[in-house]
Amino acid sequence: MQEIYFAGGCFWGMEKALKALDGVVETETGYANGTVDHPSYEQVCTDTTGHRETVKVIYDPAVVSLNTLLRAYFICVNPMQKNQQGNDIGSQYQTGIYTVDEESAAEVRAYTDRIRSNYPHFYTEVLPLSCFWPAEEYHQDYLDKHPGGYCHIATAEMEQIRKLNREVRND
Repeated sequence: MQEIYFAGGCFWGMEKALKALDGVVETETGYANGTVDHPSYEQVCTDTTGHRETVKVIYDPAVVSLNTLLRAYFICVNPMQKNQQGNDIGSQYQTGIYTVDEESAAEVRAYTDRIRSNYPHFYTEVLPLSCFWPAEEYHQDYLDKHPGGYCHIATAEMEQIRKLNREVRND
């Protein structure tokens, strides 16, 4: 199994989107790369901790590639927005991809370097993971528990992600 972390605005929708990919075996919402140990949601929302709402993803590379995860991620986020996604504004909503090993880091850098030229501004952070603190239990699998809950990721984007499963199987 491999591990990677995606900050893509509100973590509820990002978690739901990434769970739609075959080969994603586990997800967990939390707070990454900030300066406070064990922050609460309320602390993170003060815009003073440096934490990003992030989804930890454990995946089986024999089923889903990191490239496919990155494709899904960029379906969901607008990398031209700094500290915002959809209606969510604040540093906790900054987009970022955080890696735990050099092989994944090199692949993420190569992918983002290729697509960076498609955008006049590119704010998505690409960094090593420095810390990750799990979010409160009520944030875990939130949109599964509350199907009508807020999500900045549109239904059409969720369908594009589900289609990636078919594309991968047909490769």
